[in-house]
Formats: sequence, C-alpha cells, structure tokens
Amino acid sequence: MSDGAAKRKTASTGFHFLAGLGSGCTTAFLLQPADLLKTRVQQSRSSTLSQTLRTILDGPSPIRQLWRGTTPSVIRTGFGSALYFGMLNSMRTYAAKLPTIPVGGVGGVAGGPAVLEVKSSSSVLPKLGNLANGATGALARVAAGFVMNPVTVLKVRYESSYYAYTSLLGAGRDIMAKEGFRGFFAGFGATAVRDAPYAGLYVLVYEQAKARLHTVAPIIEGVAPVPSKYGALGTNFLSGVIAAVSATTLTNPFDAIKTRLQLMPAKYGNMVKAGKMMLREEGVRSMFDGLSLRIGRKALSSALAWTVYEELIRRAQRAAVV
Repeated sequence: MSDGAAKRKTASTGFHFLAGLGSGCTTAFLLQPADLLKTRVQQSRSSTLSQTLRTILDGPSPIRQLWRGTTPSVIRTGFGSALYFGMLNSMRTYAAKLPTIPVGGVGGVAGGPAVLEVKSSSSVLPKLGNLANGATGALARVAAGFVMNPVTVLKVRYESSYYAYTSLLGAGRDIMAKEGFRGFFAGFGATAVRDAPYAGLYVLVYEQAKARLHTVAPIIEGVAPVPSKYGALGTNFLSGVIAAVSATTLTNPFDAIKTRLQLMPAKYGNMVKAGKMMLREEGVRSMFDGLSLRIGRKALSSALAWTVYEELIRRAQRAAVV
C-alpha cells in the first residue's frame, strides 16, 4: 500500500470516528429527557410515565431536572457512537473483501452487477449480505458497549432518584468505595445480550429498508429500479425509524433487566436472577417498562444518528473526489 493510500485510509477511518461522535453528541443532548424518564420508569414498577413526569415538573428547576445526566449521556453516546461507527465501518470494509460474504445482495437488480446496486442505493457504506450485516452490527455494538459501560453505569445512577449524586466524580468515588472496579461493569451481561441482537437486527433491517425505500420496483421485468420520492436523506431517516422500532421492541426485556442491575446490583445479582425476580414479583409487564419511551427515543436517536452520520460521510467523499 502506498503512503498516499495509507493516509487516505487513516483519514477515512478518522472521519468515520468524528462523524459518529458528532451524530451521537447531538442526539444524546436533544433526547436526554426521554432517557431520564425511561430510567425513572424502569427503576420501579410503581412508577408510571405520567407520575414521573408530573413529579419532575412540579419540583424545583424542572427543565434542569429533565436534562439531569446530560454530561455522562453525551460522553457515553458521543464516544460510544464514535467507537461503534468507526469499528462498524472497519468490520464492514474487511467483510466486504471476503469471498465468502455476499456483496451487493440487496436492493439491486437480480443478477445485476454490484456497481449498479451501489448507484441505486442511498447508502455510502460497504454493501454486505444479511448475515454479514447482522454479525458486524452486533460485534461492533458489544465492543463499544464494553468500553463505555462504566460511563453507562454513572449515567443511569445519576439519572435515578435512588442516588443523591451531585457530581460524576462523586458518583465514581462512591461506586469504587462500595463495589470496587466491578461496580463499573454492573449490568454488562444484560447490556451485551440486549445490544448484540439489537444492533444486528438494526443494521440488517436498516439496509433492507433502504434498499426498498430508495428505489421503486419497475413494472417491466429486466428494467432497472428508479429512485423513489424520498431521496437519500428521507430514505435513511425512515429506514432508521423502521429498524429502531423493530429492534427495540424485541430487546426491551434485556434493557429493563440491565437498568435494575445497574441501579441495584446487590439486590438483583445477575441477569438470570434479576429476570426471575422481576417476573415473579411484578409480572411480564415489568419486562416492557419504558418500552414506549425507548421506542420513541431509539426511533429518533438512531434515525438521526445514522442520517447525520451517512450524510457527513457522503459529503466528505464528495469533497475528496473534487
């Protein structure tokens, strides 16, 4: 590989990281109230969305309270998105070069060349088959989640009304003193079990939805698809919403368990014990606490994050060509 090619590859990888960072920070700040309300609803079955929201709005500094935990949320989502998109791009680029991975398998004309599929797609990312899309999405999300889990624990406890933390530093010191280093990885098992299928399903459904929304199937057999009315931005955003709603609903039980483990690790112990206790004491509905909030937040955050990310990459690639 020449020095110029290596520099272009490094710059490309770095920009994927920066694009993920920018999209993650933006969505985390805008949607923090929804994240805080979800945490409060999931911390106890007795809490409802309306009661939780009313308590906050009737209390002192309601706007400030709704954005409580914004700093750890922005750090977690911003750098988590940067790591995720950076690793996902590297994994997809590598997987696209493997002869055993189907490339150009969706969205194009059946049997047509891969280049035709690329031109008719709203995506600027490497094209993979369904299995590779799901696998790379799951691996990248779990890896990023492991790195950012300590920040996630701080964020969840800072948002919860169970703890009276006044600063992130104080929260970190308290966790280390009472639970040790392991405390910062509370709930990671449930997080991984939630994030792996979520991210895998998300990338799979996202790519499939883009292929179907971006082009209109031709009436005459053998004629190439034509662009739909949505355009690249609209296609990516709608695909993100569809993918997020599907993946969120299927993985919400693990999110509910994860929240309990991160808030009360001494009580719930591990993922299996927590799930059994929640089902025995509160029923199946406890597994879907916060689902509507999570769907709303995930649909918006994922759609915004992927749309902003792909648009930034698209513009960077256009600028590089010019």
